[in-house]
Amino acid sequence: MNEDEMMAPVVETSQLDGTVSDLSIWNLLIEADIVVQIVMGMLLIASLWSWAIIFGKIGLYRRVANLTDQFEDEFWSGQSLDEFYAKIKESADHPMASLFVTAMGEWKRSASNRPKGGFGAQLNERIDRVMRVTLNREMQGLEKYLSFLATVGSTAPFIGLFGTVWGIMGSFQSIAQSSDTSLAVVAPGIAEALFATAMGLLAAIPAVVAYNKFAGDMAQFATRLEGFVDEFNAILSRQLEGAQA
Repeated sequence: MNEDEMMAPVVETSQLDGTVSDLSIWNLLIEADIVVQIVMGMLLIASLWSWAIIFGKIGLYRRVANLTDQFEDEFWSGQSLDEFYAKIKESADHPMASLFVTAMGEWKRSASNRPKGGFGAQLNERIDRVMRVTLNREMQGLEKYLSFLATVGSTAPFIGLFGTVWGIMGSFQSIAQSSDTSLAVVAPGIAEALFATAMGLLAAIPAVVAYNKFAGDMAQFATRLEGFVDEFNAILSRQLEGAQA
């Protein structure tokens, strides 16, 4: 018996005893049922998009935090509001600066036209209103795409579970068609099913963690902006009282 003849029964026995030759991730993707492939593709796209949003938000929030710190240092340095406004009105590139520029613009348009000793309360209310509108608009910009992270975090496990159920159904169909319950028949479908679940969790877990972190940071930043609005309104109110005296 030559070497080829000796090895041939080994291959046949390997196939008959239910040993699975290749359950690599790539082979699972290629050999999976079309429905499972679609599920995996959706989860992969959602995961990649989520990571792109996460890295983008990390960079954006760090930049905004640094610019806000610099703004507050300059704002409370003691220089006059008019000088500071003239300095930054063309370069207001973060929320707190936008609040200040909006309020000062409304102040300059309205304060000079009011009758002496009149309209102080109305002007304060108008400035407060435009600052609140600006605050809401800026926060909406900062929170853009966070809803996508929340959606991925809540739906990806269920999409993966759908792929799991479909893969297990395929395994049972293979058993029924072949009347064979060996590992070689059952394993591919089960592996596809488990891989779909794993991809669902892979997409969902980072999205949920990032969403919770970003949502908490934005809540704190919104509180910080609210505090600035109140403080700046108090400053303008004092200046109005001084002008009316």
